[in-house]
Amino acid sequence: MRVVIASLLLLLWVPRLAAAQERLAGVVQDSVTHAPLAFASVFLANTTLGATTTEDGKFEFPRVPAGTYDVVASYVGYRLAKQTITVGATAPPLVLRLSPSANRLGEVVVRAHRTRTDDYQRFVQLFLGNTTFSKQCHIRNRSDVQAYFDAYNRELTATVDNFLQVDNQALGYRIKYFGFNFKCDFRQQTLSFYGQPVFEEMTPRDDRQQRQWEANRVAAYHGSLTHFLKSVYDNRLSAEGFLAQKVRIVRNPRYALADSLMQALRASHTSYSAAYQDSMDRWRQVPPAFALLYTAERPADSLRRVSADGAHTLLRFTDELQVCYFGEAPDPRYGQPMAALGPPGAPAPAKRQVSRLRLLAPEAEIQPNGYLVNPLAVFVSEYWGFEKIGEFLPLNYVPPASPSPTP
Repeated sequence: MRVVIASLLLLLWVPRLAAAQERLAGVVQDSVTHAPLAFASVFLANTTLGATTTEDGKFEFPRVPAGTYDVVASYVGYRLAKQTITVGATAPPLVLRLSPSANRLGEVVVRAHRTRTDDYQRFVQLFLGNTTFSKQCHIRNRSDVQAYFDAYNRELTATVDNFLQVDNQALGYRIKYFGFNFKCDFRQQTLSFYGQPVFEEMTPRDDRQQRQWEANRVAAYHGSLTHFLKSVYDNRLSAEGFLAQKVRIVRNPRYALADSLMQALRASHTSYSAAYQDSMDRWRQVPPAFALLYTAERPADSLRRVSADGAHTLLRFTDELQVCYFGEAPDPRYGQPMAALGPPGAPAPAKRQVSRLRLLAPEAEIQPNGYLVNPLAVFVSEYWGFEKIGEFLPLNYVPPASPSPTP
């Protein structure tokens, strides 16, 4: 299952890390009357930064690192309001105006489809994932989820009217996804979801649980796509424990013939003899393409382009990348053999995580903290595709300094 990175719904939080922090303030109003909305929720998407408006609709974030953010306002009975703003030397005051929603309080909401238990359970399995950390995640407002499987188009969709709340007991975060929308296309083998999430720190039982949360957050960060991209940005791939190699996808010339023969047999027969079934089985085993691994190591400078003024670093490569991280063993629940790193029979460390990365645009700008300006420009598979909500960190998370792993 390929996972579209925007699903991890990284969306627009692209801060340029800087020591300076600025005050961000504004007001939330009704879009029709311009009356202030008291006690509305305001947050910076994908971060732990949130606030509540005062009785006169005002809000304030005292210290916000310089960067570009999606500022989102939410209020019961209103649609979300979102504004992208860059916090710099002088942050202008914000005015967020919310439009009344079609469904007022007290009205009956008619849903096109009633959520079936099987559809909901399938959604939970795909959305939360199967990692050890994901198994410690729980959806708290199940009754608000509208999940539906379209058998004809082989699509599973899920939406939530207000927000989807996920409690991650492994990392100590409560995540609220506003404007949540999920889609899994089983025909195309793609999964994507998006929304405007805000993270809240959960209260630990004791110091031991807090220390465990902090250790788990470090483990979630190390070897992640963000960690890899920051290593590319800093030109520290090897020092951070990464090995990048080129993978070229070559179409199998035998696949078209095998597929046409199989389709013709299906169209002309309603039942099959043992001989026909054997032919079908052999044709199904013909792969549509081959992945050719180039064993030479790709240094960071071969994967990026730095602008002439040094202000922008862009991810740039052809074909695909196989990315191996040597710092951690794979999750015991992964259950798939790790891809080879070299010629058949060549020794490789057992303690490794192997992922695949493809660019969907010619270039993708990397921010200093390792996040992409446009997360839609890439998708991942293999180990990064396996990691889901259990490893989802707020974008203002900064890992503690630690010794660099070695292969």
